Amino acid sequence: MEQEPVLNAHNKEEYPPMHTAEHILNQTMVRMFGCPRSRNAHIEKKKSKCDYLLDACPTEDQVQEIERRVNEVIGRHLDVSYEFVKRGEVPPEVDLWKLPDDASETLRLVRIGDYDLCACVGTHVQSTSEIGTFKILSHDYNPDTHIWRMRFKLDEIK
Repeated sequence: MEQEPVLNAHNKEEYPPMHTAEHILNQTMVRMFGCPRSRNAHIEKKKSKCDYLLDACPTEDQVQEIERRVNEVIGRHLDVSYEFVKRGEVPPEVDLWKLPDDASETLRLVRIGDYDLCACVGTHVQSTSEIGTFKILSHDYNPDTHIWRMRFKLDEIK
């Protein structure tokens, strides 16, 4: 019987649909803008926000396209799976910049179908079919810091 790897303790309890949607949003931003994953995120059940480092504020058409793409991925009903790897075995596409200094040698990678792969100790749904509809509520851009903040929610599955 294989023993579960020991990972760092997690300091918060996310709402799994919203946290999984954040993963999809992050990968969508990386693909659309070539930016890093969110610099800062506050993920809650009712609404959430993420900050991205961008050279310019996205246009309204781009904001609509972000929402469309995230919902397209959710609608593919992708499986969410986990794998455990040693730090030296992490694939090059996995960004570890948010990894705490005291992170364990073994990392848990979260895979959302063929769309996203990242290191994470949070809670997630088993399939994107459990997420609901992603909706961008508002956004703003600070030209001094180059931070684009967007707020979003999930509508219940109908």
